[in-house]
Amino acid sequence: MAVATLVLGRTAVLTATALARAHRRAFIATTTTLVLVLWSLLVLAAWLFAGVFNGLPDENALRGVGAMAQATTIYDAYDRPAFTFFKEYRIEVPLSRMSPHLIDAILAVEDQRFFEHGGVDVIRVAGAAWGNVRNGWGTQGGSTITQQVARQSFLSNEKTLRRKLKEIVVASRLESEFNKKQILEWYLNKVYFGDGLYGVEAASLGYFGKHATELDVAEAALLAGLVKAPSSYAPTVSVDRALARRRVALNAMRQAGTIDTATFESADGRELNLQDGLRTQETYGEYFKEEVRKQLMEQFGAERVYEGGLKVYTTMDPDLQRAAEAEVLRAVRGIEARQGRVGRIGSGDEALQGALVALDPSTGQVRALVGGRSFDESPFNRATQSRRQAGSAFKPFVYAAALERGYTPATLINGLSAPIKTLEGDWLPDDHSSGGPMTMRTALRLSSNSAAVGMLIDIGIPTAIHAAERFGIESVPGVPSLALGSGEVTLMAMTAAYAAFANAGMRPRPQLIRRVETADGEVLFSAQPRAERAVSENTAFLMTSMLTDVLNGGTGWQARRFGFTRPAAGKTGTTNGYRDAWFIGYTPRLATGVWIGYDYPRTIAARGYAATLAVPLWGRFMTIATRNEKLTPFQPPRSVTSVAICRISGKRATDACRHDFAFDSAGNPSDRSNVYTEYFVRGTEPVEYCDAHSYIAWPTTAAASPVSQEPASQLPPSQAPTSQSQTR
Repeated sequence: MAVATLVLGRTAVLTATALARAHRRAFIATTTTLVLVLWSLLVLAAWLFAGVFNGLPDENALRGVGAMAQATTIYDAYDRPAFTFFKEYRIEVPLSRMSPHLIDAILAVEDQRFFEHGGVDVIRVAGAAWGNVRNGWGTQGGSTITQQVARQSFLSNEKTLRRKLKEIVVASRLESEFNKKQILEWYLNKVYFGDGLYGVEAASLGYFGKHATELDVAEAALLAGLVKAPSSYAPTVSVDRALARRRVALNAMRQAGTIDTATFESADGRELNLQDGLRTQETYGEYFKEEVRKQLMEQFGAERVYEGGLKVYTTMDPDLQRAAEAEVLRAVRGIEARQGRVGRIGSGDEALQGALVALDPSTGQVRALVGGRSFDESPFNRATQSRRQAGSAFKPFVYAAALERGYTPATLINGLSAPIKTLEGDWLPDDHSSGGPMTMRTALRLSSNSAAVGMLIDIGIPTAIHAAERFGIESVPGVPSLALGSGEVTLMAMTAAYAAFANAGMRPRPQLIRRVETADGEVLFSAQPRAERAVSENTAFLMTSMLTDVLNGGTGWQARRFGFTRPAAGKTGTTNGYRDAWFIGYTPRLATGVWIGYDYPRTIAARGYAATLAVPLWGRFMTIATRNEKLTPFQPPRSVTSVAICRISGKRATDACRHDFAFDSAGNPSDRSNVYTEYFVRGTEPVEYCDAHSYIAWPTTAAASPVSQEPASQLPPSQAPTSQSQTR
């Protein structure tokens, strides 16, 4: 018995000891696990804390929460919106310029307790949390308007706990720094409504063609319904989904008490009438717009241009711009049609191109700019970027240089049949005119190549180059063919150069931008008319007088066939092989240059003279452009006088000159008088009287002459010489 008792006692002791040891191990394991869990929680908390507070906006950034990318608006010459540049299509407006219906709709859908919470709506957060538990994380948002502003301004759109906690922190700071109306205004200007439209003003104009202040209940509800998923609900994507979301918004407004049932039913039954009041404006002027964009980028940089909300006031006349584009396209299509060609990119046949520049001679303000037949097919601007030979359009600069050196329009140019000495040997320009002497006026009207080269040699090539530089024509070759336009120039430069003749000798700097302002009206740039003296006022008028003859009775006469009757002056230009066709002309108020050709130079058409290719384009455009222009003749300066001159001798006319017959180059009597009125700078007019008509002067038949380059066939019938030839 005693032994049994002893055994049982020892067993009990051993069992107790084992149990104690087991409990000790369990305690250690449990304690270790708890310590590890606590440490893990502390690490996780530290990680979350660091992640949440790392990268939050500082005070300066927080104060700039209202800054947002705004579209830059481009205005035409009449201060009407024409184009926009934007990263986000946004037009910022104050809360006072937003419809109360829109504000009610947004609050009803997005944040019904906006004016009650402090940045975070606890009730809504709890509801969203329960939804996430049931349906999965991220299915419910629960963000207030303030939280959305915080996310839009400073955070990403990733759906993580860390981002959500950051959002709460930033929202609380916003609520402590700013009032509710400020936050609501920022939100309504920042929020995306789909179709590239940011903010209520852009959305209102983009969807309904009206300002945000004009929205009715149905329109306001539709916009409010888009905010949840604008890319899916936008009416331009799905009308049915947009209308369904409108109903949700209307129902929320009814539940919030901002509309009654009758208003709900009326708005819910409204048909959707979309009208884009923003982007439908940009159906023209793309070359002009692109040139403005380049200048703005150079001066202000990309960020300010695309996000700064600038107001840019340009020089473009929208009516002239549309007419210019229509006439350029009409001209090139007409030429292609006559040749049986189809000028489209991808058609297998290179597209014939055209360009046009129209500017005010007194200010240089560009009224119309066309760089090609289609900006969509080719944004390359042939008016500002393409350098081509000018052909005979260069000749006026040679004659202007001669006038500056004391020559006159009545100066006889002799030796037209004599070859020119060059490094490559003797050279005689192709020409259609006779080899006999002719006045400078006649030489320019007939576009005589030999006379132009002869005058160039007479005044000296360096003199002509210097004169061209004063007209803004640079980097021209110092060779005799310079007189025939062998140098390469842009259409913009040529048009501005001719504008000097209309502007009393002052060459204007072309301007496309008048003024640039910030969104608040601060003037950043204001253009002042800039002009440089190219020639004297006297020379400018004398050149205009001679170029008027070109248009009325020379190679540009066909412009009159299209109804253009204004006093005007100008000159054609056709290059070798008929590769380029130019006409630059002007009235006292508008200078216009046109060019037609292929990007890779080749023959435009057989015998494709500028007189038949470029002049009709110029004439049609100018007929439209000057329709309402006041009839203004070119006025001579006081230092210019007029004298009756004999065409034969270039001297003062006598009664014998007036009563003698004039003959054409074939020897046939003409009804054209031998006497005409010529202009001279006082002191340069001839003093000698004609001695060629003291006897009967029999005409001499002109010898056959080599070809030139604006064709005799393109002169008015009464003015054309008999030989059929070309002119450059």
